[in-house]
Amino acid sequence: MMKELNLLETLKNMAKNAIRLTINPKDGVLVGRFGGSPDVPKDFIWPTFLADTSDNKQIKSRPLSFLAQFDCALLAPMDTEHLLPERGILSFFYELDSQTWGFSPKDADSAKVFYFPEKDALKKGDFPADLDEAYRLPPVDFFARAEIQYPDFQDIELVFPEISDTNYWQEIRGGFDGFYDEYDTAIEALQGADNELHHQLLGWPCVIQNTMPFECEMVKRGYYMGNTLKDIPKEIIDEAKENSLADWTLLFQLESEDFNGYDLCFGDCGSIYFYIRKEDLKECRFDQAWLILQCY
Repeated sequence: MMKELNLLETLKNMAKNAIRLTINPKDGVLVGRFGGSPDVPKDFIWPTFLADTSDNKQIKSRPLSFLAQFDCALLAPMDTEHLLPERGILSFFYELDSQTWGFSPKDADSAKVFYFPEKDALKKGDFPADLDEAYRLPPVDFFARAEIQYPDFQDIELVFPEISDTNYWQEIRGGFDGFYDEYDTAIEALQGADNELHHQLLGWPCVIQNTMPFECEMVKRGYYMGNTLKDIPKEIIDEAKENSLADWTLLFQLESEDFNGYDLCFGDCGSIYFYIRKEDLKECRFDQAWLILQCY
């Protein structure tokens, strides 16, 4: 007989602090912005990605779009776990034409995170001449507030693999659906019924498809994750699953949204997620972040 898992207590023990982002000034304090021209050092080299697209099969160097930047000093009071730098600017870029999913190690240059410690040394950067107007995003302020978040059931599975075992729920709850019912009840007791998608820094992601730390770990090890795992040694998979949730954390989640008339859409109304190893985050190695795209 398997040991019964108390989901409510499990969720409590996995709580994380998050910084929820909105474009509504009534919902927090100004911490950064979406789009516009980035603040960068004078010797900044605009990032590019060598790729084709669904509409243009020519493989060429494509400038990344500037997505957002944040003032770490303004985030610091909300970063109660002290994970981010306490000063400087954190900036995010992504190639919006090809929109890679993060399945392949070859996707590495399609998304970039830059950290500039000296805010006063920055100036407005110029868009590359070959960056299409459609991918020059309009400036929209980001406002923020801190909140406590709890994991999606997809992430819990990395810690308690028995929850994906049908036999477990047959023995404990009389059926696999019992897990979802118990999870929904526990989440509502802890944070209410607010499950709407949103933008955020840190915390737990709004998972659309599958847990992402495992995928990040496997891709960083050089494995392609766009198909089944049948050709990957089981010991590699088991090791990655065991360690990925402890090693990786969400850095930034950006949802599809109409930003004051600019329709930003990832895949089919999905989201992008920048993940980073906790050790890299601690050492400000933001160039090691990895992007995953999920959609419906």
